[in-house]
Amino acid sequence: MVQRDPGLGVLERVTAAGAPVQRAAVLGDPIEHSLSPVLHTAAYEALGLTGWHYDRRRVGAAELAGVVAELGQEWRGLSLTMPLKEAAFDVATEVSERARRARSINTLVRRADGGWAADNTDVIGIHRALGLGETELPRATVLGAGATARSAVVALAGTVSGSIRVAARDPRKASVALAELSRDLPIEVCPLEEWADDPGQAVVSTLPPGGSHAVAACVRTPSDPAPVLLDVVYAGWPTPLARAATAVGWRVVGGLEMLIHQAAAQVELMTGRKARDEVVAAMRSAARTASDDD
Repeated sequence: MVQRDPGLGVLERVTAAGAPVQRAAVLGDPIEHSLSPVLHTAAYEALGLTGWHYDRRRVGAAELAGVVAELGQEWRGLSLTMPLKEAAFDVATEVSERARRARSINTLVRRADGGWAADNTDVIGIHRALGLGETELPRATVLGAGATARSAVVALAGTVSGSIRVAARDPRKASVALAELSRDLPIEVCPLEEWADDPGQAVVSTLPPGGSHAVAACVRTPSDPAPVLLDVVYAGWPTPLARAATAVGWRVVGGLEMLIHQAAAQVELMTGRKARDEVVAAMRSAARTASDDD
């Protein structure tokens, strides 16, 4: 017996060994260049999960509820990219604390009762990519004020003892978007052109590639120790911001690391299996190979 799902392919409901097929996918728009299928498939192979299949499908915000409602029980999880990270609140049965705080959902996991548990693994990916561990920072800066920026603020919240500075093109609009987080976190909002005045010990740029040139011009030689920069862009690497920061001695982390770590956390949530170091290494190798091929 087969399942016919336009846009997500045709798969047998059972594997050759007789076990039920388990399915997952990334949804969003645009979606064509997403590396999520590469990452999740590499994780399945490393974990020996032969009955798992991961796909992609272009879905807009207005379509999400209808698409999710049509998925059968073999669907174990969904990765969500823009523009679905806020629309997903309308289809979630339960929402994790970190997703609620960030007001952003990038993961839906099937519950035993058929509902969907929502989470935000971008928060995990940002924290792990920065490599801060249990380090306490006096201050940090986030560039941008969208869904990923809010995730960055939540990721930094447990690490920064002082304030988290958010630099945005429209500070007034950013203050409104961050109002809920500002109730229990020391957030300062400033114009984007002022971000480098006092960046702190960690900077997370959530700006799209087109915004990198302007902020790169603001980079200055740091005092010791140099800040760490995580630029969440992973295509067209290195970005102008990454190049400028590297040139003056900053430690720079590419967006591919964040993508890998957030995907590893999704794999754990969807499969119930631990994505240990060797699994993450397999995902990293697959992602780099796919990036080189592009």
